[in-house]
Amino acid sequence: MNANPITLMLIDDHVLFRRGLVALLGQDEAFQVLCEAGDIGEAMRCLERTQPDLILLDNHLPGVKGVDAIESLRQLAPRARILMLTVSEDAHDLQQALRAGADGYLLKTIDADELAAALVRVAGGTSVVSPEMTTKLVAALRETAGPIAGAAPGDVATAMSTSDGDARAAISDDPLERLSPREREILVCLARGASNKHIARELDIAETTVKIHVQHILRKLGLSSRVQAAVFASSRGLH
Repeated sequence: MNANPITLMLIDDHVLFRRGLVALLGQDEAFQVLCEAGDIGEAMRCLERTQPDLILLDNHLPGVKGVDAIESLRQLAPRARILMLTVSEDAHDLQQALRAGADGYLLKTIDADELAAALVRVAGGTSVVSPEMTTKLVAALRETAGPIAGAAPGDVATAMSTSDGDARAAISDDPLERLSPREREILVCLARGASNKHIARELDIAETTVKIHVQHILRKLGLSSRVQAAVFASSRGLH
């Protein structure tokens, strides 16, 4: 096993799903499952004994919903990252989770390799949202905040859990001018919720090239995740 594997806690009331996930993650030396729980009460007792790096949290749990327990989980495990792993494709659940402080939102339909990569990113400080949910998030923000293009920079920052200062830096002085034509193309794809693989196919370029372009886009716009880039692009009418 790696010297410093990412330690995990799984919170899900479906025993077979938990066992399957434990078996899957057990095949990868990058991860170590410290404990698993079927509800929030059991999870709280687990956190009294151990402190994982990352908590995988289902939303539909008996008693207390996962999203309603995020604050309590953070109090017991302040350094842990919390990633929602759920079947819910409801945009309201996604918004609630992000506003409550979740560090990501993934659907259980995610591919095993993509899940492993997402866990590493979240543990490293990056927020992730399933590509299928990005478009729904943008649409929901439009509905709740009105025309995002007219919103204050701080509104976008709050929605995506970034600082007001970072958001203002990201959208002042027309930052789109900093992007190359190719980077603008990819930004449009991000606004549609496309994955790197789909972008690579659409633009007929290598997936590694897409990853590099995405990194450049985030750096130039002063953002920290592709979800923030999607919201930014939508606010500028790029979709």
